[in-house]
Amino acid sequence: MSDHFVHRLQVSMPLKTAETIADAAFKAGAEAGLLPLTVAVLDAGGNLVVLKRQDGSGILRADIAIGKAWGALGMGISSRTIRDRLKDRPAFQGALAAASDGRFVPVPGGVLALNAAGEVVGAVGISGDASDKDEYAAIAGVHAAGLKSHPEQPAANWRDAGL
Repeated sequence: MSDHFVHRLQVSMPLKTAETIADAAFKAGAEAGLLPLTVAVLDAGGNLVVLKRQDGSGILRADIAIGKAWGALGMGISSRTIRDRLKDRPAFQGALAAASDGRFVPVPGGVLALNAAGEVVGAVGISGDASDKDEYAAIAGVHAAGLKSHPEQPAANWRDAGL
């Protein structure tokens, strides 16, 4: 048996799927008149698969988008749910930030991507507009790729969110 053969790794978030999520999120954002967005798509292990930044999106947005997705994966719930559950628990928020080396961003815009069985296959994080608007675009991207999302729907008043 030759040692030059490399075995392929199982992939939870194929590149093509991640690109579909990012491109559909940009499209949803443009149709909704959102500010320039940055989209990060991670696989189930928290590895970055796709990072795309629209022209005009700030340079810190990539780190924020990754942090939203990474926090959602780390806790197994959307970043909106994290925010809502931890709003009265600042010490725990601080502990999570420390444990994650600062990669934890507990505001809407981090959405889990689920397969048909409801298993997490990755997450998308978006930053660029108000957090609820970022989350809207993330959910749209996940659904466009044929996946389920957590949360299933954006916040009811996402259009009214302000920076």
